Amino acid sequence: MEFQHKPVLFDETIQSLAIRPDGIYIDGTAGGGGHSKAIADKLTTGRLLSIDQDPDAIRAVTKRLKNNPCSTVYQANFSEMAEVAEKLHLVPVDGVLLDIGVSSYQLDNPERGFSYHSDAPLDMRMSKQGVSARDLVNTLTWQELAQIISRYGEDKNARSIAKGIVKAREHAPIETTLQLAEVIKASVPAAVRREQGHPARKTFQALRIAVNGELDRLSQGLDAAFSILKPGGRLAVITFHSLEDRIVKQRMASWCTGCTCPPDFPVCVCGKKPQAELLYKKGLAPSEAELEQNPRSRSARLRVCIKL
Repeated sequence: MEFQHKPVLFDETIQSLAIRPDGIYIDGTAGGGGHSKAIADKLTTGRLLSIDQDPDAIRAVTKRLKNNPCSTVYQANFSEMAEVAEKLHLVPVDGVLLDIGVSSYQLDNPERGFSYHSDAPLDMRMSKQGVSARDLVNTLTWQELAQIISRYGEDKNARSIAKGIVKAREHAPIETTLQLAEVIKASVPAAVRREQGHPARKTFQALRIAVNGELDRLSQGLDAAFSILKPGGRLAVITFHSLEDRIVKQRMASWCTGCTCPPDFPVCVCGKKPQAELLYKKGLAPSEAELEQNPRSRSARLRVCIKL
């Protein structure tokens, strides 16, 4: 299966970066190379560093940009971008793009084990390395599983699902995505099974986030990106669920916060000044036209800040 990913808020994101032909840019989540190609096409003497932890994505974006002399492709997690950029002498940078979460390719390729729509080995590793979803499901206690499902899936049925998983694996290990999906379905109340959407959706999201350490990597990646931006440089981040968006919103707000002295102080004594300003006060959501073409974009949000 060819690595393809339909970028969400594509035009808005590229425009938000205000790309200069001689600038230096990082696409920290290169995926199939859609954003990278759009950035590279706008460069003349500038440079583009495309990073992804997925070896399938690296092959795809390398092929897509092979004829572009301004492009460098590097396999790593985006949280490591500062070290990678410094190693390649590409700091400071004019812009960083992060398209967070799982790609369409990863969801639609059954072999990767991200989806409950097809039967496949229970994997979910974006880098294809380390602990898999199968490992978590078959080794953690029900309390540990419930914490993951509650925290990362925000599922109120986390306890019953976790207990159902542990009970099911007493008979045999849970090896595949459909096995797990059926266990989850049997573990929730009948009323939940009748609701729109599969009852396994939140648990699969939670396991994916846990397997890949996504929220920790996001926090580290935001700080790494901001640390290597030039004054006037832009950081554009696309998120797909509330947990991610909350982290991005709060981090950008902290960079944009100035004086924190009590309002009754006659003069500022903290000396704190804003480090950034928001390009969009509330972020951008997909248009109705995009939602019609790509229903998966419904929860997407683009937030952009400019370093002062």
